[in-house]
Amino acid sequence: MKTVLVTAAALTLAACSKTPAAQPREGAPESAVRLAMPEGEALPGIRDSASSPQWSLSDDQQSVRFGHPGEPPLESIACRQGVLVVTRHAAAPVGAQALFALVGSEGIMRLPVDATPVAGQRGYVWQGTLAADDARVKVLGGAYTGTLPGAGMIKVAAGNPVRDLIARCRRSAPATAPAPIAPAQVAE
Repeated sequence: MKTVLVTAAALTLAACSKTPAAQPREGAPESAVRLAMPEGEALPGIRDSASSPQWSLSDDQQSVRFGHPGEPPLESIACRQGVLVVTRHAAAPVGAQALFALVGSEGIMRLPVDATPVAGQRGYVWQGTLAADDARVKVLGGAYTGTLPGAGMIKVAAGNPVRDLIARCRRSAPATAPAPIAPAQVAE
């Protein structure tokens, strides 16, 4: 009986004693407090896993961007006087050149791209051009996978905004110059 009382007293004292505080990690603030994040809110800088990147048309209707809403684009395409300017928004080394390999439901294309500075931004991005009436442009209108050395792979969904931009760009291309006339035809 005496053993049972001693054991019960020891257990009672052990239950009432305080456990030593956990040692703070080196470099951690001494008075840090953990806060619970609100349910249903994404952390800053972390996109909702259910969202997928999509094409959107710019206000001037001369360019489209592919990416998550509210974030910088992953890729963009602009029309400049009948020429499509394709930009892969990934860091590019100064002076670098590469082939942007596009493999999609509408075909395969290798677009030459160069490291290009973007006004108002630091660094360089990959950029290439393609005539809007080039037959290979159809690749950009469908779903495709694009690969660049050092920039990884991007999966791009098909979308009406990019197809509409390509059609508008084809219509805005300057008229082609007439065929040259041979000097012998002019003399007659």
